[in-house]
Amino acid sequence: MTLSASTPLSYKDAGVDIDAGDALVERIKPLAKRTMREGVLSGLGGFGALFEVPKRYQEPVLVSGTDGVGTKLRLAFEWSMHDTVGIDLVAMSVNDVLVQGAEPLFFLDYFACGKLDVDTAAAVVGGIAKGCELSGCALIGGETAEMPGMYPPGEYDLAGFCVGAVEKSKILTGRDVAEGDVVLGLASSGVHSNGFSLVRKCIERAADQLPATLDGQPFREAVMAPTRLYVKNVLAALAKHPIKALAHITGGGLLENIPRVLPDGLAAHLVNGSWPRTELFSWLQKTAGISDFEMNRTFNNGIGMVLVIKAEEGAACAETLRAAGEQVFEIGRIAPRGADAAVVVA
Repeated sequence: MTLSASTPLSYKDAGVDIDAGDALVERIKPLAKRTMREGVLSGLGGFGALFEVPKRYQEPVLVSGTDGVGTKLRLAFEWSMHDTVGIDLVAMSVNDVLVQGAEPLFFLDYFACGKLDVDTAAAVVGGIAKGCELSGCALIGGETAEMPGMYPPGEYDLAGFCVGAVEKSKILTGRDVAEGDVVLGLASSGVHSNGFSLVRKCIERAADQLPATLDGQPFREAVMAPTRLYVKNVLAALAKHPIKALAHITGGGLLENIPRVLPDGLAAHLVNGSWPRTELFSWLQKTAGISDFEMNRTFNNGIGMVLVIKAEEGAACAETLRAAGEQVFEIGRIAPRGADAAVVVA
């Protein structure tokens, strides 16, 4: 319908549906309510959300993290799989905050689209709420932006922001990492949310011969499996064991993330084959035709979180994590760096 120059224009005529936005808020309120925890003073609906640092902290240091989901979203659009990318969004930030030894306290999200589809947005935010709930982190606010002309139909963008807290005396810096310390790896749930530009190229290259299943899951579910949330299990391990350093294995893989928590002069010597290779990563490597080196630099390659601890404490820490449901592997040791790279896989 063409509007004449004298016809009154509403915001809806311009492409912004306030009623749809209100409907979304009503849909997500009960989801956010399930994430509430100590410290929340005000939640959804205000101009800002209020949070009081729990009084059990003596010298609280706030730790912040922000991230998105990356090009994994393109597959979410193409395959209409919107219910897990919200978990990815939360995981990318809370796992980063965890690396400092911090407990995630609260999370805010930003969802932007050209035209708001309430069902799609509710599925995405439902995943965000689930991720927060599984991490003990309150979803206390966010922004839904409907911006006509900015995004193609059916597409959206996501960003998230997390704040956590840690006692000043318990911040993990990696400065105490020493020669002989053991490196433990916690299994990933798949590709997580990094390397998807290459994943999509592999899918494009093998379009006519995609496997029906990988690792016991339908192909698409295996590819889109949400990033594992390590928060609760690792915090429990931190309370019992003297873990020296943590590294979240994201963009840059094992080769570029582990060095971020190592003192100068030390390297992580990882043992190739000390953790299992999944069908998903085997398929990606074969399809892409890349080396082991590139696999370890592009993907998490089966290890989503790395811990460094004294060798004599390693077995007990691993048992604590296994009892909580993690797959744990001793994947290497800390050694002098010398002329080698900061991470050696051999």
